[in-house]
Amino acid sequence: MSTPLASRRPDLRGWVIPLLVLLLWGLSTALGWVDTKLVASPLAVLEAFSQAALSGELWKNLAASLTRNLNGFVLGALAGLLFGGLLGLSRRAEQLVGPTFHALKQIALFAWIPLLSAWFGFGEPAKVTFIALAVFYPVALNSFEGIRATRHELYEVAEVLKLSAGQRLFKLVLPSAAPAIFTGLHLGLIYAWLATLGAEYFFSAAPGIGNSMIDGREHFHMDQVLYGLLVAGAVGLLLNRAALWFEQRALAWRDHQH
Repeated sequence: MSTPLASRRPDLRGWVIPLLVLLLWGLSTALGWVDTKLVASPLAVLEAFSQAALSGELWKNLAASLTRNLNGFVLGALAGLLFGGLLGLSRRAEQLVGPTFHALKQIALFAWIPLLSAWFGFGEPAKVTFIALAVFYPVALNSFEGIRATRHELYEVAEVLKLSAGQRLFKLVLPSAAPAIFTGLHLGLIYAWLATLGAEYFFSAAPGIGNSMIDGREHFHMDQVLYGLLVAGAVGLLLNRAALWFEQRALAWRDHQH
């Protein structure tokens, strides 16, 4: 049965507010409603973006931020998966370490900056550790909750089938906890990008999208600040879409089972 033509049309409703904001932005700068020294016009931002792209500055900063983001995400995700798995699989580990973990996760991420700078300085190790810390908590918490929520009936099946500990983990526990684990990884990827921008703001200057915006602010180039802001938002959106796509593909087998 063919799909109705109306259902094939892309849903453009999500573009209404961005287009209205763009229209209001252009009108307010063109008609002098705002000071263009504080709010650059869309054309000025587009020109600054074009110059940065053609000169290679944009790609250099973007590559530095994404590399920093990936390093922190991988480090934090691995640590979160291992720690969350340990708490989820071991009642004794939860009793010993769980209360401390649940207390530490209440501390705001930026409150760790003085300690991280004392331990790692203000360079790249501190930035990557800061990003990893942002990833660690959602991944660890969701992994722990996903494993702990594994139905008791599955353990009874494992007993009947006389599965080894490794078989029980990979054939029953992890498949059952997979949705929660992927949710944690999805959140971790989002938090990693936010932490990447934060790290570039609060630690030493180095190539990156965040530092590009800082340079624009210090020289009062609002077009540079705004194009950096738009690039940061676009990258965050693409990372979120990529994580959602991967999560849906990775969990597609569950839909076939149902």
